[in-house]
Amino acid sequence: MMATEKVKCLIIGSGPAGYTAAIYASRANLEPVLYEGMQPGGQLTTTSEIENFPGYPSGISGLDMMDELKTQAERFGADIRHGVVTACNLSESPFQFTIDGEKSIDAKTVIISTGATAKYLGLPDEAKYSGKGVSACAVCDGFFYRKKITAVVGGGDSACEEALYLAGLAAKVYMIVRKNYLRASQVMRERTLNHPKIEILFNTNTLGLFGDTFLEGAHLVRYAGEPNEERFDIAIDGFFLAIGHKPNSDIFKNYLDTDENGYIKTVWGTTRTTIPGVFAAGDVADPNYRQAVTAAASGCIAAIEVERFLMRG
Repeated sequence: MMATEKVKCLIIGSGPAGYTAAIYASRANLEPVLYEGMQPGGQLTTTSEIENFPGYPSGISGLDMMDELKTQAERFGADIRHGVVTACNLSESPFQFTIDGEKSIDAKTVIISTGATAKYLGLPDEAKYSGKGVSACAVCDGFFYRKKITAVVGGGDSACEEALYLAGLAAKVYMIVRKNYLRASQVMRERTLNHPKIEILFNTNTLGLFGDTFLEGAHLVRYAGEPNEERFDIAIDGFFLAIGHKPNSDIFKNYLDTDENGYIKTVWGTTRTTIPGVFAAGDVADPNYRQAVTAAASGCIAAIEVERFLMRG
């Protein structure tokens, strides 16, 4: 049996939160070990162009930004490794972790920055047009669709928020809603229903997407399976998923408080969880903003809090 490795600070996840935590923890001589997880670089590696992160006036690809953050963390001595945390025991300190089902690590402190995964419809076309018209974040990518035609899938508050945001940029926004009503709160419903640029397609599902290289339109069905079923196409440049995110928190749920959607709860204004020495940063603990800059900020906060926790002994 392999010996258990002991570390002062374990960082789980490699998006802006994880890498920023690694930069700060390394500079504080905490000798952090970071495991990149299933998707090295996190969600941003699937974003073709980032224009809203401070310091990149000409924009930067998500992949390049994550590479730069990783290089910066390694420059200060962060030990960044391939691997996935497959099990954990947070019931006592040091906390115990299993990597890839085989390697054991004991950690005095841990920063959980495993992110959240956007929910997709499961259409093959979604992957085909990822970064070429399909997105799960209007705030991230809406800028590219100024004066163009877009569609938002979903009928909850987040879908209405995305549609309203896009309506400030795009020429027209379709909302594709499978039910015959919006689930959103009354104020969001009214704003969406009354907006001149938003057309809501109720009782409608997406069958597929089409376009040569970039997205050009969507195949839809209204009243699927009913006698009055109607199939039709709409021409769109952008297709935005707003059917929710799933925080990657499953293996921690037995130990930490999470909200009804699985986001890890932290003490307000901090990254502290209910267990001393366990911190959560980035999208896994953020149901509200889910931006690279807020994730990076929380990674910084987590590393500073780890340093103070270790100093107190």
